[in-house]
Amino acid sequence: MTYVEDIIARLEAEYPDALCSLQYTVDWQLLFAVRLSAQCTDERVNLVAPGLFRCFPTLEAFAAASQEEVEELIRSCGFFRSKAKDLIAAADMLLREYGGRVPDTMEELLRIPGVGRKTANLILGDIYHKPAVVTDTHCIRIAGRLGLTREKEPVKVERDLAAILPPEKSSDFCHRMVLHGRKYCMARKPNCSACPLGEICRKAGVEEKGKSAQRSASGNSKP
Repeated sequence: MTYVEDIIARLEAEYPDALCSLQYTVDWQLLFAVRLSAQCTDERVNLVAPGLFRCFPTLEAFAAASQEEVEELIRSCGFFRSKAKDLIAAADMLLREYGGRVPDTMEELLRIPGVGRKTANLILGDIYHKPAVVTDTHCIRIAGRLGLTREKEPVKVERDLAAILPPEKSSDFCHRMVLHGRKYCMARKPNCSACPLGEICRKAGVEEKGKSAQRSASGNSKP
C-alpha cells in the first residue's frame, strides 16, 4: 500500500459517509449555497439557505427578485450585496443560456457569476460525480501537513492532488479532508495524538511550530 492509499483508507474508515456539509435539494441550490459560504461557515449557510429558498423556490423567482430582497435574507452570511447580485445574475444566466440546468463542465461553470474553481469542482464532483479536487482551507492545510503538496495557492494544490489521487476518489477525499480538519487537524492546535493519520503523517510544519514555541518559552524564562 502506498502512502496516498494508506491516507485514503484511514480517512474512509474514519469518515465512511463523505457528504457535503451544505444542505440542498436540487443542483442549483448547491451552487447558490456555495456562493453564500464564501467567508462564512457552512453552519450559518445551512441556517440561512432554507428561508432563502422558501422565498425564492425556483430559478425564475430568483431571476425576478430585487437585490434588496435577497440582501435582507442573506445579510448574516456577510458580503451580502455582492452575493445577492451574483445569485440573481446566476439564476438569469442559468435560465437564458442553459435552460435552467447547471452545466457540467469546468469551462461553462466558470462563466457563471460568482463561480470559481472551488465551486465548479464541488458541482462536478457532487452533482455529476466527475473527478474533482475541491481545495478549501482545510484541504490546503492538511495536504501540506501530510506532505502531499508544498503549495499554498488553491489552483496549484488542486494540480498536485489531482496528480496523485485516484480520480474516482478525489471528490470524496476532499470532503473527508474538511471533516478531518474540523475533528483533528485544526489550524491552531491539531490533535495529532488522537488523529487516525498520526502514525503515518509527515507533519510538515507542525513539529517545527511546536519546537519554535518551546524555544520561545525557554527564551522568555531567562533572566
